[in-house]
Amino acid sequence: MTEFDEYERRAWQGRAATYERSFALMCAYPAPALLDAAGVGAGDKVLDVGTGPGTVAALACARGAAVTAVDPEESMLDAARRNAPAADVRHGVLPRLDLEDEAFDVVTANFVLNHVGDPVAALGELRRVTRVGGRIAFTVWPYPLPMLQRLWGDVTEALALPTPQPPLPRVAAEVNFSRTPDGLRGLLERAGLVELSCQEVVWTHHADPEDWWAAPASGMGSLGKVLATLPPAGVAEARGHYERLTAGHRTADGRLALPTGCLIAVGVVPPR
Repeated sequence: MTEFDEYERRAWQGRAATYERSFALMCAYPAPALLDAAGVGAGDKVLDVGTGPGTVAALACARGAAVTAVDPEESMLDAARRNAPAADVRHGVLPRLDLEDEAFDVVTANFVLNHVGDPVAALGELRRVTRVGGRIAFTVWPYPLPMLQRLWGDVTEALALPTPQPPLPRVAAEVNFSRTPDGLRGLLERAGLVELSCQEVVWTHHADPEDWWAAPASGMGSLGKVLATLPPAGVAEARGHYERLTAGHRTADGRLALPTGCLIAVGVVPPR
């Protein structure tokens, strides 16, 4: 476990309910495209890593796949068992999974590799459990960030913080990757995968403003860590900036309509 991994584990502990209310709805959008890119169909043995509340696992089960889903967070596992009852849901933590070599036809990881301290080792582990000719497919947020992903940083920047905030743990440069198509292909190549592809998916995410604010208000994400250090007046100031920055992205019924996008990368395991 790196310092970054420990930080991530603490950040998500016990937060499945808030995640389902907020970020999970956004992360669900590209799930069908992820399964399409991975070629998931009836009879495939699929591993969904970092399954969260089981969104991808449930969709893969609906396609007739035999699905194993793993996640390190117990509250997420409870949600996954509820949302994907046909899946074999287990506790599992990258970069070492208690699974047999070459056990799966397809491995999916929906917004997971951006939450591990060693993406190279994590992807290597996904290769280990995937059969020769099998496919590994994952999503990440791109960089430069879309408007939706920039929002929390914009709110933080607008705050008049009384003291400098301590830096958050980061992934070591030697195992990190650029959030671009070329960066994703490079990561796949480092894991020894072939037949590489990368596509961009863009959409407008619609959300209730209260649901979207619930994530940082509960301590999730970069802004959530800042809010946890502020007095009530500082939290109120942050909420005011949130309202101001999203004012131009409200629909007639008051909901948010925020542009975003992601990258989907796929690689094939070559003969060993």
